[in-house]
Amino acid sequence: MEKNPWKKQSGKLIYDNPWITVEEDMVINPGGGLSQYGKVLFKNFAIGIIPLDEQKNTWLVGQWRYTLGEYSWEIPMGGGPKEESKLESAKRELKEETGLSARKWTELLKMHTSNSVTDEVGYAFLAEDLTEGETDFEETEDLKIWKLPFSEAHQMVLDGKITDSLSMVAILKLGRMLRI
Repeated sequence: MEKNPWKKQSGKLIYDNPWITVEEDMVINPGGGLSQYGKVLFKNFAIGIIPLDEQKNTWLVGQWRYTLGEYSWEIPMGGGPKEESKLESAKRELKEETGLSARKWTELLKMHTSNSVTDEVGYAFLAEDLTEGETDFEETEDLKIWKLPFSEAHQMVLDGKITDSLSMVAILKLGRMLRI
């Protein structure tokens, strides 16, 4: 195990809301110099789900992403409170965004979404043996739901039409598992 070469000298809270905290630290960097370092600390983990039916169809969710100023197609996803199990968060998000529930769940991956400035951790699950039901969108969600062959979603990643990092990594990993 490597030794941490960074030495924190001081820190202060810059911003706090129900989803994130922004801190600014003064540190001695690995080269020995004094540096300012900003960190975005997430209060939830990111949860993404790839629902897959017996015909190898999946569901994507489309929405306008305010931070990017553009429309985005993604796997169903959301935030999971750190005090809740990842699987319970995945089940809730899948139901909210697609109306689907699943009897079989497989954790696909854990990833750090942008580890140079944030501590966000993302998890992705494969959901199978699906049952359709009603969605339960949150007030902030204006979602479009698209059922399509998983191979098309995989091609969308390769063509740069899906750019969300958790969606990309999860789709590519499942594509490899399915030998697409």
